Amino acid sequence: MAKTITLAAAPTTAELYSKAVGGLLPVIGKPAKVAVDATVPDTAYRLTDVHVDPDALQAYCRATGQRFGATLPITYPFVLQFPLVMKLMTSAEFPFGAVGSVHMTNTVERTRPIGVDEPLTIVTRAENLREHRKGLLIDAVSEISVGNELVTTQVATFLKQQRTSLSDEPRGPEPKASTPPPPDSILTVDLGRIRQYAAASGDRNPIHMGNLPAKAFGFPKAIAHGMWSAAAAVANVEAQLPDAVTYSVRFGKPILLPAKVNLYTTRADGGFDISILDRRKGFPHLTATTRAN
Repeated sequence: MAKTITLAAAPTTAELYSKAVGGLLPVIGKPAKVAVDATVPDTAYRLTDVHVDPDALQAYCRATGQRFGATLPITYPFVLQFPLVMKLMTSAEFPFGAVGSVHMTNTVERTRPIGVDEPLTIVTRAENLREHRKGLLIDAVSEISVGNELVTTQVATFLKQQRTSLSDEPRGPEPKASTPPPPDSILTVDLGRIRQYAAASGDRNPIHMGNLPAKAFGFPKAIAHGMWSAAAAVANVEAQLPDAVTYSVRFGKPILLPAKVNLYTTRADGGFDISILDRRKGFPHLTATTRAN
């Protein structure tokens, strides 16, 4: 039977990342290969009476270009639930490690904007372990409520890279590199900006913090957080979103720092289609949609 553990306070990210890196160590760490029928944790983690820190929110808005106002940006619930996701992924029950997992997609389903001053309850659980051509996927689901009212559901899907029964399926044609059309705007980001985002969001994954730690995990340079790009991409249309809206994001190739990337925003039926493309070769760093619920 599923159980819910109510935490007295949000765990610190320093503590969580120390534990996450420990999960990579031989013998004491998580297994290198995970069975497709591995057990999904039946423990949910809960925080009550969560209050937004206005200074942290303002720093987040500076780092992402989001507006700082009386309600939370649509992507900010990811920040609020992130310590619980890390607590879940660093638990002994979770089938694979937090560091090294790839954030593939992210969906925020909002029923109404959240007031900055509203006390929140957040409950986070894992579900839906399944195969993917590149490995195994699992969802971290967080429900954010004001009193008994569910106001936002945040779903982050993570990939553990390994061979599976789907690995030999046809991949389809590799998209051809081509110069993209003129952008609606250009996003500029460097390591300083990403470190500002890391401090504001609490996401201090080593791959974002410097070139040397990023190289240790297989990247040529430090990369931008996917959720930084998700926030920066929607910032210009945030004020035009309806109260009840779903923001769905698929992450592509990582943004190597420093970078200038093309941002495209197209009005679509019930919302916007958004993309961030490489300026020279046109491959996607991010594709996203907003749709009214």
